[in-house]
Formats: sequence, C-alpha cells, structure tokens
Amino acid sequence: MLGRPQFSRTGSFRPENLGPNAMAMIGNLCFTLFVLGVLIFTIIAATYEPEDPLFHPTTKITTFLTSTSNATFKSDNTVTRTGEDFMASNQTAFSTFINITDVDKVSSGDNNQESGTAEGNSTDCEANVDIPIDCRDPDVFHLMMRAAIERFPDIHFYRFGKSVPAPEAWSCDMAWRFRPKEGKTANFYKDYRRFVISRSPNCTLSVVQIGDYHSGVNARKKKRNQTPGFEKRPLKQEEVKSLPVVGEAVNDSLPVVESEGSFSHGKYLMYVGGGDRCKNMNHYLWSFLCALGEAQYLNRTLVMDLSICLSSIYTSSNQDEEGKDFRFYFDFEHLKESASVLDKGQFWTDWNKWQKKDGLNLHLVEDFRVTPMKLSSVNDALIMRKFGTVEPDNYWYRVCEGETESAVRRPWHLIWKSRRLMDIVSGVASRLNWDYDSVHIVRGEKARNKELWPNLDQDTSPNSLLSTLQDKIEDGRNLYIATDEPDQSFFDPLKDKYTTHFLEEYKDLWGENSEWYSEMTKLNNGAPVEFDGYMRVSVDTEVFLRGKKQIETFNDLTKDCKDGINTCSTQSS
Repeated sequence: MLGRPQFSRTGSFRPENLGPNAMAMIGNLCFTLFVLGVLIFTIIAATYEPEDPLFHPTTKITTFLTSTSNATFKSDNTVTRTGEDFMASNQTAFSTFINITDVDKVSSGDNNQESGTAEGNSTDCEANVDIPIDCRDPDVFHLMMRAAIERFPDIHFYRFGKSVPAPEAWSCDMAWRFRPKEGKTANFYKDYRRFVISRSPNCTLSVVQIGDYHSGVNARKKKRNQTPGFEKRPLKQEEVKSLPVVGEAVNDSLPVVESEGSFSHGKYLMYVGGGDRCKNMNHYLWSFLCALGEAQYLNRTLVMDLSICLSSIYTSSNQDEEGKDFRFYFDFEHLKESASVLDKGQFWTDWNKWQKKDGLNLHLVEDFRVTPMKLSSVNDALIMRKFGTVEPDNYWYRVCEGETESAVRRPWHLIWKSRRLMDIVSGVASRLNWDYDSVHIVRGEKARNKELWPNLDQDTSPNSLLSTLQDKIEDGRNLYIATDEPDQSFFDPLKDKYTTHFLEEYKDLWGENSEWYSEMTKLNNGAPVEFDGYMRVSVDTEVFLRGKKQIETFNDLTKDCKDGINTCSTQSS
C-alpha cells in the first residue's frame, strides 16, 4: 500500500522554481520601495514650508534675483536688484556727448572769438573790472561748461542747464546731466554746482572754484521741462521717460481720482492679508510684483498699501518695524507714471463715498489657486484677493505659480530704487570724482564661523588683504571699502598703500542738515526718518558697483564659498 506522498521543504528551491520565485521577490521588493517612497513624499509635502520665494526657482527669479557667480552683493538676500539693474548700459551709451571742442565751436560761432581753456574774454569790463559777473552772459556759460568738463574727466556730459545767478556777486550756479565714463548701469545723474568766477585786469574771465556736489542750489529750482541752455544732442522724450535720472526733483505724491465718474468706471484689484508682511525685501518684491502683474493682466488698477513692514534683519532694534513707506526705498513716481496704481487709503475713501450710490460690487477670492485667467470675465468693480494665516499658502506670490506663470509677467522694469537713496550714492561717487576702486569685505558672523568658512577670517585680515590687493589695485588709488566689519580701524594697515573710504565718512549726506533728511521728513508728515539698515546696505552696494575695479570677497579674496563649505558648485550652477 502506497502511503501519502511526502513533500520536501526544499521543493521550492528546485531549479525549475528559482526563476518564478526570484521574480516574485523582486516584485514584492519594488512594491515595498514604492509604498515607502510615497509615504516619505507625503510626509515631506505635508510638513515642508519654504522660508522665502527663493526656494521656488524659476527662470524669472533666477535671472532677476540671483547671480550665476559667487559674487557677494549680486545674490545677497539683503540687497534687492530692481528694474534699472537689468537695463543694458549701452541702451544709454549714446556716442554723442559734450566735450571741450563742442563748447569751443559754439563759443567761436556765437562770439567770433577764440576761447582759451577754462578762460574767456569779456569786452564789457574796460570801464570797471569790478562790475559783477552776468551769469546769463554766453561767455560765462561757455566758460563754466569748459571748466566742468576739465574738472571732471571721468564723466560724460549729456546736457547742461543755463547758468543762473547765485547769492554772491561773483558766483553762478549751473546744472548738468551726466553718466560716468566707465558706468555699468543705465542711470543718468544730475549735479548742480556753484562756480566762483574772477575777472583779471585785461578782462579775462576764469573759474577759480567749483563747489561741492549739489552746491549750486539755485540751478536746481528750474522747471524740469525748461529748455536747457546748451545741448549737443537732445534726448528723445521716450528716452528720458524710460531712464532713471538721479538728482531731479522727485514728485512721489499720491495719485488721486479726479471725479466720481472716473472712479466708478474703473476696475480695481486688491490683495489683503497674507504672510508676506515683515519678510525680507526680496520676498516682498517677488510677491508685490505678482500682484502688479495680475493687475496688468486683468487691465485693472492695483490698489496698493504704501505702508510696509521692515524685516528685523534691516533694523537697529532687531525687531520688525511697521509704518515704513514704500517711497523710502523705491521710486514711486516712476511706478505711478508707468502703471495704474492707487493708494489703499485713498481708494477706500472714494469707495465709501460712491459705492452705494453707483452700485459698485466687490468680488471676493479666498483661494490663491483661482487663477487670473478665471477672473478675466469678472465685471465687478473690485476684485479682492483675501489671504489666510497658514504659510506658505498665504504668500501672494503663490497666485503666480503653476499655469499662471506663463500668462502673468512680473513687470520688473516698473520698480526702480529710490532716487533719493541713489542721490546719496551719486554724492559719494562725486566726492571721489567717480575715480575710485572698490572692495567688498565680508567678515562678521561668517568670519567667526570656522566650520563653514575656515579661511575667511585669515583671508580678510589686513596683511592678507594687502598681499591680495597689490596685484589687483594700483598703489595710491582711492579705495572704497564696503564691509560689515564695525571697527573701521581694523583696515588701517591698508592706508599705507591706498586712500581708504567708508560709507560712514559721508553720513552728512543723510544727516539732519542734508537734502535727503529734509525731503524724507516732509514725506513722512514731519517725522524724521531713520537711515535704516536696508538703506545703508543699498547705498553701500551701489557705491561699490560704481567703482572702476570691483573686488568681491568670495570671488577674489578667499576660496571659501559664500554660503559655506562645499556650496560653491551650487552657487555657480
């Protein structure tokens, strides 16, 4: 009698079973890895919160807010690049500028006489050489132009204003528009100075003194559309409007709606709430320009809050500070002339006045995933986007992500730096006659952190700086040092080879007796405005960028990486 068949435990390992078993094991392993991957991805997606918009890289933000190099200033989170930074300098590098020969030709043609260098002849003084100078005399005007061109060889002159009388009998004021010869930015600058003129016994006129930057205050009072006294090549109107002009009087008053009809027929967009407040300036602009871009896409007026919160990283109190004005940092005149914007306070005043009477409706949107394309057919007077309290889903810039990114363009060209701040930059550079080299030296916390920056402290020590700079900057040059090192005496050894300069040397440009202080106090309803950390680093950066040679910390002074050890490759990618 045959018994029941006996099965061996090794039967599954018979040669004919190895293939199917191996395939089953691989399948189970792959499925397990898939499930584990999904679980990990779900946890990350649920808990991840980006610190700021720079964690959402796109071609736009890479182009405008970051650098493709290890440069210090260009990608530093404390320095915001704005629209004028991306204008090619050759856009304004007109081949025609005013030089000595142009002035001499005009002088000769007008007066049938030869004019010497920074000297001129006057035939009206024979009776009395003590007769006061007539600033409106063409001879005096041409003399002043020649003197300015000779005095400032490192700038190109594009326009001179007429010479006007100064309070002193032998002085005249004159303004001009110019660009530095080696300028890397598109800006035009305006300066106005006081000229002291003398007349010799043989009636020859000569300029004996040219005042400091912005000393010719009488020349500043001329209307902006007044015909200048001399132009080699008048700028076209569209060129003037499209270029920043530093030094002109700024008109950044709030726009107002002229009548009930114009307000009631308008279409408006407003962003309310959200987590963007008190973030760094890069984050603020990235979100603000999303709102402005959507307003332009929808052909609506953006209702904006001019009151912003300054992040603690820029304040002396190390606390977030409310009540700062957009106009402290950016050129509101250019914005309001180039785009349709209204101040929120003014808007609500008009809305409350005419909303019921004219039946104006509000369309509320509380989900950032409602795209601008879906709102294009809304006819209500006001579209209000209301953002919640959960970050990062309450960041304004989320509206412009995803499919919206291909439709809504951030209008970077509309945001320029405050021309009042840029006037301080121009003042510093002008005192150095636009003839200086610059170096940026990062120390502070980074120099003390040997784990992330093992060489920075030593590489930025005075002895190392002297060794490194000797092959890069000629002895005796004016050297502007932009640095976060609070003790300026630390750099005293550099004075043996260079004439060193720091931002603090020029604090009179924003002090209590300065134009900046006076204008900012008026703008701030009579309350003084602090020259805060963001203003300081902005001016320091812009002065650095106008140096003829620019030496960067992490590009030129040390092999350490800007963001710490082993990060250089990611910075240059």
